[in-house]
Amino acid sequence: MKTKTSALLFIIFVIVSCNRNKDWNAYLGDQSRSHYSDLKQINSENVGNLELAWEYESGKISKYTQIQCNPLVINGVLYGTNPALELFAIDAETGAELWKFSPHESGQTGFGVNRGLIFWEDGSNGRIIYAAWKYLYAVDAVTGALETSFGEQGKIDLRKGLGKPYEQLSVIANTPGAVYKNILVQGTRVHESAGASPGHVRAYDLNTGEIVWRFNTVPHPGEYGYDTWPKDAWKRIGGANSWSGMSMDEKTGIVYIPTGSASPDFYGGNRKGKNLFANSLLAIDALTGERIWHYQFVHHDLWDRDLPAPPNLISINVEGETIAAVAQVTKSGHIFVFDRADGKLIFPVEEKPFPPSELVGEEAWPTQPLPTKIPPIARQEFTREMISDSFAQTKAMISWGPNGKTNAETLVEKFDKLTSAGQFIPPDKKGVIVFPGFDGGAEWGGAAFDPNSGIMYVNANEMPWVLKANKLDFDSTNPVINYGAGIYQQHCARCHGINRNGGVNFPDLRGLNKKYEHQSLQKMITAGRGAMMGFPNLTKTELTTLSSYLLNDYNVKIADEKLKETGRKTMPYSVNIIGRFLNEDGYPAVAPPWGTLNAVDLNKGEILWKVPLGEYEELTKKGFPKTGTENYGGPIVTAGNLIFIGATNDGFVRAFHKETGAELWKYKLPAGGYATPITYKKNGKQYVVIACGGGKMGTPSGNKYVAFRLKD
Repeated sequence: MKTKTSALLFIIFVIVSCNRNKDWNAYLGDQSRSHYSDLKQINSENVGNLELAWEYESGKISKYTQIQCNPLVINGVLYGTNPALELFAIDAETGAELWKFSPHESGQTGFGVNRGLIFWEDGSNGRIIYAAWKYLYAVDAVTGALETSFGEQGKIDLRKGLGKPYEQLSVIANTPGAVYKNILVQGTRVHESAGASPGHVRAYDLNTGEIVWRFNTVPHPGEYGYDTWPKDAWKRIGGANSWSGMSMDEKTGIVYIPTGSASPDFYGGNRKGKNLFANSLLAIDALTGERIWHYQFVHHDLWDRDLPAPPNLISINVEGETIAAVAQVTKSGHIFVFDRADGKLIFPVEEKPFPPSELVGEEAWPTQPLPTKIPPIARQEFTREMISDSFAQTKAMISWGPNGKTNAETLVEKFDKLTSAGQFIPPDKKGVIVFPGFDGGAEWGGAAFDPNSGIMYVNANEMPWVLKANKLDFDSTNPVINYGAGIYQQHCARCHGINRNGGVNFPDLRGLNKKYEHQSLQKMITAGRGAMMGFPNLTKTELTTLSSYLLNDYNVKIADEKLKETGRKTMPYSVNIIGRFLNEDGYPAVAPPWGTLNAVDLNKGEILWKVPLGEYEELTKKGFPKTGTENYGGPIVTAGNLIFIGATNDGFVRAFHKETGAELWKYKLPAGGYATPITYKKNGKQYVVIACGGGKMGTPSGNKYVAFRLKD
């Protein structure tokens, strides 16, 4: 009798404990990447009573640093990363620090971003798997010590195992992979310029760190898709990598992997063909690496239309049939939905014709797939009539951010000099307006999905950007400087601007000769610094021409034969993002909305509501309706009828009613919340937490995590 009573008491204890505690134990909530929580203590009736529970100052910070981490909560402990990519553990109830792990041998900061973590356990304390720069680490979840049985003394060098000399590769990971049993499937980020590293997907044994399989995203001879490239393209073409994360069906062991563009992003004269498996969704057996099915969203990409976020594994009811599906959002603002098992499209898509390229050597693919049932979540073409009447006669500015150089022309005059004709218009020498821009439509924050209703919630950007091709000319009277300018245009101008004047998150490179000499500058370029990945693939000649150009050193001499070799490696064009198309005050050239939150019924393929996300208070005070703002970071949805999202450049975190889109609550964060929030319950109280790293869109950087709970 005593034994039965003890067993009953234990069961009651477990039930009560489960009701009082609820973790957030995977990136974006679960391996289906649903962004969903069944918690409802905080709900649409009481969300206005939220108060600050705690703030955690996570550590190192510098001018351009960010935090994009969607943290984990495991057994009441919150795990996250700071701007320097140090891993920490804190009490999820109080924010008190338990331990911190630093991957850096010195006090360096700003090593890119980390969007999330993996927790894995197999009879021990459990491991936190996370990436910092070129390494993947395994850290004991209880002690914060490296798990030295994993990889090489607790870490894996992500440059290794790609089939090329690893010292010449630049490979990092900023988004966690997906786990099936003891297998971790991991994607990577590589350069987007010529000479980029391979973007192949690898699977690792979580016990040992050994590679189990590799899937070549640029196929080798004999592999499916090899004929969609020029002969032996795999030897020289990089990219086609999975940087945005992936989703795992834990019942079937199928991992769904979205990929990005082949490199270079904007000129494909050296990669003619459809270019499988770039810009594709891959369904792969997680144990073997065998491809089950695939779908390519952009053929021969010339617009950096990477798949920006992990797909959502969903269950929907279409015309009375329950379907296990997978939904993928895109930068162009479209939603594609497939049967998870065989890749069959659930809603219709058509291959539509688009114009050819005018650039010599380029062969744009003649058609591209576009959904015809589910409406896009962002406008698809920027026409002259869409220039805001309030801004039409203000001066134009094409810049990475609001502090650029104003043009002499008005918005209308500048618009008339550019090409603007909707989606998939190949780059030209006038300048093509890409709308929605290079950061969406949808972006890396991805979409939330409510499994009870079949409704997807996704934020979108509506910012016009300009893409322009420049013919590279190597006939200068100073060939060293000229070749260096060509190297710069191909590898550096995307971020630092054609004129080296930098941008919102990228430093001005003019005047480097006052800070550096050749050796120190070349060392920094090779190794990388801050958010900049290194360029170990550049030869000594290429580095010397580049440093000569950046330092304005006209006295360097290099043999003609070596310079000609450098010239043969470069593309005939430098095709680069010139910047956002703004007015003189830094507002987008297109009429609002500039950022939106959308509810899409995936049972029917219909948009239910759309509301502006964020505002410029100075415009609201002048009588403008809410405009929305650019946004980075995704939403979560809860059983309490709520959507929580930060993301906006006005620095607020907000709660919306998921049925109507009504804004119910907002809170001004200490720095921009450019991350996806989480929610969990500890000791009977529900919390909402978001990382406040700032640093995007010209906003100040921060280092805090902020938690909210209901007032007592």
